[in-house]
Amino acid sequence: MSTPTSLEALIEALRCLPGVGPKSAQRMAYHLLQHDRSGAARLGEAVGRALQALQHCQRCNNFAESEICERCASPRRDPTVLCVVESPVDMNMMEQTHAFQGLYYVLMGRISPLDGCGPRELGLERLLARAQDGVVKEVVLATNFTNEGEATAHYITALLKPSGVSVTRIARGVPVGGELEYVDSGTLAQALRERRVCQT
Repeated sequence: MSTPTSLEALIEALRCLPGVGPKSAQRMAYHLLQHDRSGAARLGEAVGRALQALQHCQRCNNFAESEICERCASPRRDPTVLCVVESPVDMNMMEQTHAFQGLYYVLMGRISPLDGCGPRELGLERLLARAQDGVVKEVVLATNFTNEGEATAHYITALLKPSGVSVTRIARGVPVGGELEYVDSGTLAQALRERRVCQT
């Protein structure tokens, strides 16, 4: 007896989530259908609403429901310091340290030739324009300490150096090979305090 097409489509759709393989996707699909149909409906509606309502903030590139997000519009943030991170999750981790009061730019990725992601795909010209707006005095590079994160930081450093903006890198309180998403906030706060000037 073959699996219904709609069920196959649901299982395949769930596989787009990170870390979810065929077996996990199948378990999730059956759980939603057997035990939590109302939860499945809420999930579908929430995804649909998010796709319709969310866009990229024109200043920080993070997800927002308006052209400029609340954080970028806040008068309490220091607009002279811009922290560059790879993802919204990394930005959330930085915020949890309560050690940074500046603004952010979210790359939504990192330079990774093997994954077909280069400087053009990251839209680094937008970051360059943002960093050279006449207000930003320091750019803090908080990309991950992976090979791709380091390559991204090095490329951005070379890109920004001619502009005269100070470019710093968070210190290696973060484990080598580690990703910000999995680092405790105390370690991340220390790394932020000990950031250093980048060398080209």
